[in-house]
This record gives sequence, structure tokens and C-alpha cells, in this order.
Amino acid sequence: MSTIVALSTPPGRSAIAVIRLSGPESLSVVTNLIQESALGLPTKQPVLRTLHDPRTTEIIDRALVTYMRAPNSFTGEDTIEISCHGSPVVVRRILDLALEGGARIADPGEFSLRALSNGKLDLSQAEAIRDLIDAQTDAAARQAVRQLSGELSFNLQPIKNALIEVIVRLESAVEFVEDDLPTVQSEDLASQLKQIIAQIGALASTYDSGHWLRDGIKVTIAGRPNVGKSSLFNSLLNHDRAIVTEIPGTTRDTLSETISMAGLPVSLTDTAGIRSTADTVETFGIDRAQRAIADADLVLLVIDGTAEFDEEDARLLSDAKDSRYLLVINKCDLPGFKARDDFGARGVKSVSVSALRGDGLNDLSRAIANRFAQSAEVNEGFLITDARHFDLLKKSGTELESSLKLIEKRASEELILVGLHNALALLGSITGETTTEDILSQIFATFCIGK
Repeated sequence: MSTIVALSTPPGRSAIAVIRLSGPESLSVVTNLIQESALGLPTKQPVLRTLHDPRTTEIIDRALVTYMRAPNSFTGEDTIEISCHGSPVVVRRILDLALEGGARIADPGEFSLRALSNGKLDLSQAEAIRDLIDAQTDAAARQAVRQLSGELSFNLQPIKNALIEVIVRLESAVEFVEDDLPTVQSEDLASQLKQIIAQIGALASTYDSGHWLRDGIKVTIAGRPNVGKSSLFNSLLNHDRAIVTEIPGTTRDTLSETISMAGLPVSLTDTAGIRSTADTVETFGIDRAQRAIADADLVLLVIDGTAEFDEEDARLLSDAKDSRYLLVINKCDLPGFKARDDFGARGVKSVSVSALRGDGLNDLSRAIANRFAQSAEVNEGFLITDARHFDLLKKSGTELESSLKLIEKRASEELILVGLHNALALLGSITGETTTEDILSQIFATFCIGK
């Protein structure tokens, strides 16, 4: 096994940078830099050491060096972390000397991959490390920590144990019973299988909320010119990102920013006002607005609550009927505002706000979040957040449904077992027990280098 090295903190100028090494030659590489015997380097205790260029003995930096001896480290191998000053020049010099000493630059996620290979964590826990680093909200970070602590594996284990029990009973029947299984036993196996399918379905059903929490939701603000779209955009961001004037058509292009709403990461997009126009530049902006509406997970359709609901508003509302949308009635702070209670009678969900003063924005944020996840689920329940996990759960459920139908048809045990074994392998792929090298390479390629 080769020795790998990488910068574990973000590249660029910083107060401190952490360089990590893992592998059998880690200790010799670092002791060569600090010009000290390995015996003088304690384990799991940061010590201040001077780093030298081994060829010239020139001092490079003073750094904290932490040595973790195998197997008591993150990777299960000899691992050393060098906390040096965050000058890009210093970092580059230390990395170059480590490479000259026999290490190589780590591939993306290779430290975590080695931890997986050495049994320090399972695949779902390794993926949780990536999700924790990428988390955009407190709720997303909490879910990643729960998965990192092994909660997904904990939830899967009883399901796998129950499935193994069914497999063992059928394998025994194949081995020792000449005739078909009695009806009572078949019904009992079918009942067990239905319970397993229900458990898998319940776990998979949390993905609807989970993937919004992990990946975020795209929310597009749309409407006619001068209804307050850009003002609403700025108010939700809590800073003046978009230019706001009384001149219709001020917004000519889409603007996007990411914010947190009720624990959900939201990519918020402001768009040009949609209307018929001969202005070429404005037409381009309207085309982009319509594309943003088509790509959105939720459209905030804004109307002016002080103006009459006209044909343009009606057309926009009609165009949005096949999309997930929320009607926002703006300018509730002005005289002549109409809350338009008739929308509720027509089944159209609406929120009254004042983009200028901020009235109703908390209600709007809650309404947006509630379209995708209940707060109790986001903040309390464990959720499936990864599309790979969801896909494997769905496929395993399909395999079990197939085997269940075969049991009900009194098919041979050999045929029933095919789907059961496939389902067990699919569940094992979630935690890495049955995952191929090619798939592992694809997964860890999404990690940052140094983790």
C-alpha cells in the first residue's frame, strides 16, 4: 500500500493549513522533515516541531505534528497531520518534500476510501462525511452527522437480519424437503416478506423530504413587471441584491442566491417581468425567466394586491397550474390592498406579504418549506438524503415484491430465492458490503482531495 499525502484544508492563504499523510511510509517521511528519530514522536499528541528541507537543512516552518499509529487512526494506517502556517508557498514546499520522500498525492476521497477498506467505517458513513462537508443548513448537517454515526446502518440491519432469516428457511427447504412447502409455512414466509417490504418502503418514503434537505430546492420568483418581484427577492435575502426601480422592465436577467428557509437550502431566483414587448433585450430576459420557471421546484407567482387581477395575471396563473406554485399577493401595507380570499375557495394557496416592509415573510418562508418537508421530519426523523441509497432501496423492494408474488403462486423455492438474494445484495451495496470497485471509484471521485 502506497503512502498518500494531501492538503486537507481549503487551498489558498490562511492562518493554518493541515497536511495529512497516510500509509506505511508516513512516519519516515515526516521524521525526515523534522530531522528527528521516530522514537521522539509521541502518538495522538500534537507536538511543536521545526520542519527542514532534508537536502539543505533550511528551516521551512514551525508546525504542530500529530502522529496516529495504525490501526488507531481514521484510515486504520499510520497517519500524520501537519498543522503549518497557511502560506501557499509553505504548503507547496512541504507537499513537494513529502512527494520526494516517497509519498504520492491522494486521489479524491482516498483517505475515506482507505478507512472503508480497513473497516473503520461503512460506505454510508463515508458518504456522510462528504455530505457533512457540503451541508448548507443546520438541518442538513444534523442529518449528515446522524448518518455518520451509523444510523442508516442501524436502521438497515434489522431489515437485513429478517431477510436472511427468510432466505435461510427457504434454503433449508431446498436442501432437506423433497415436497413443496406446506401452505401454512408459505403464508408465514409471505407475511414476513410483507413486513420487510413495508419497512423498506417506510425508509425509502423519507427521501421526498431528505433529498430537498441535502440538495436544496429551486424557487423562482415570477410575475408581471412592477409587482414587487425584485423587492421580494431582496427582502428574502435580507440585502439589496437586485436593482429595484419604479420603471417596468428594470430586471432584464435572472439573479440567483442561496438562502436557508426553515432548515432547507433554497436557491432563490429573481426573473424579468413577463409581458408582451418589442424590446429585444427584455425579450431575452423573459425567455430566461420562462426557462427558470420550467426548471423550478417551486414558483412564487407574485401579483400586485393593490391592482385588479387582470388577463395577464390570469394567464400566468393558468400557465402555472401544472407546476408546483404558490401565489404571493404583494403590497399588503398599501391602501386599496385586496387579500383575494376567493383564491382559497378555488384551491389556490396564497400568502399576503409586503416586500417593502417585510410583513408576511415568515409565513411565506414556512409555506415554501412546508411544500417540501414537514418541520418535524427535517428536525427530528432520520431521512434518506442520497439518491443512490433511495435507488437501491427501491430496487430491493421491487425484488422482494417479485419473490412475494412467486410465493403466492407456490413457485419453487429456487425461483423465490433469486429475488431475495438480489435484494440482500442491493441492501448490502448501501453500506458497501457488496459494492463493486467501479462503483466505489465513482462515489469517492465526488469527495474533496484530502478527505
